[in-house]
Amino acid sequence: MKILVLNSGSSSLKYQLFEMPNEQPLCSGLVDRIGLEGSTITHKNFKSGKEEKFLIETPIQDHEAGLLKVTELLKDTEKGSISDNSEIEAIGHRVVHGGEQFASTTLITEVVKAKIKELFALAPLHNPPNYLGITVAERIFPNAKQVAVFDTAFHQSMPPLAYRYAVPKEIYTQLGIRAYGFHGTSHQYVSKKALKYLQNPNAKIISIHLGNGCSMTAIDSGKSIDTSMGLGPMGGLIMGTRAGDIDPSIIFHLINERGYSSKEVNEILNKKSGLLGLSGFSDMRDVKKAIEEGNKDAKLAYQLYAYRIQKYIGSFTAVLKGLDAIVFTAGIGENDPDMRAEVCKGMDFFGIQLDLLLNSQKTQTIREVNQKGSPVKILVIPTNEELEIGQQTFEIVRK
Repeated sequence: MKILVLNSGSSSLKYQLFEMPNEQPLCSGLVDRIGLEGSTITHKNFKSGKEEKFLIETPIQDHEAGLLKVTELLKDTEKGSISDNSEIEAIGHRVVHGGEQFASTTLITEVVKAKIKELFALAPLHNPPNYLGITVAERIFPNAKQVAVFDTAFHQSMPPLAYRYAVPKEIYTQLGIRAYGFHGTSHQYVSKKALKYLQNPNAKIISIHLGNGCSMTAIDSGKSIDTSMGLGPMGGLIMGTRAGDIDPSIIFHLINERGYSSKEVNEILNKKSGLLGLSGFSDMRDVKKAIEEGNKDAKLAYQLYAYRIQKYIGSFTAVLKGLDAIVFTAGIGENDPDMRAEVCKGMDFFGIQLDLLLNSQKTQTIREVNQKGSPVKILVIPTNEELEIGQQTFEIVRK
């Protein structure tokens, strides 16, 4: 069965085509700058164990035009892997926010689409383009089953102690104000890999997803029981441009005492804070380069980024009442050994003991970077959210 995975953003469209159930990637790519000048498609195909990469520069007016271009590439005799649209039997869509309505992957119906639209207010930057990707795919692939895989679904196993806020009850019951958590597809994927590697289905794990967006999840026996992000994806850890946890009184001080509008404060906390606000750089690679050049602000940003992760390790270890492994994943988590070392520094009393030599080595597979005999395993596991979406889509459509 051929399954297409789509991740539709406001001006981008990520895609990957899988042959299931053998999980073989056939094509993947990114349509970038949709509706803007300089639109491009980066397309890869995988044939006979070899990867071929193509860069196409072409005007792309909207998401429908982008997906039509992708369809052409998928059917191209040189670049593609199918001869007709009908070969794609199912399409798995990443949908960021599923609220309390969706605790698992679901087939998309008109009712499901209506509920996704109702959640626009909780994820105004993400759910509208996710919804748009669904409607476009329905027109281009009318015979394929459409499936929604929600970022928040994995965290629906959290107990009220973890997801409730200490606000009036009606704020929760009538407005749905609670912690939902995000990056659930990534946390679920790496935690399954970790449980299999540890050969312990009941392991207590802390998953640390570090990219431009960052989050951590406490996982007990494969279930999320707490996570660092809350109602939206701004809370918790320091991120590329997002502040993470702050004192809410800062918001009211800026609005009431300093004359900022709520829109301006949202822009500051969402797009001008985090690593960018602290150092002037949103990319961790640029932060590290600035540190090498003696930039003290960059050094503080790097240390504060790690410090916040350490705080969550402490609190999540308490929540889990023990710890068997921590997992580093996503762009920074997988590729920055210095950050892993900074996070693990001084954490021996938790049983977290890093092997610096193992930590410095790079592989594309799951690996241990802890010292021999360390009570807590330190694992680096490459995430693959597209494959997780493909797996979940396959499971639901084959029933």
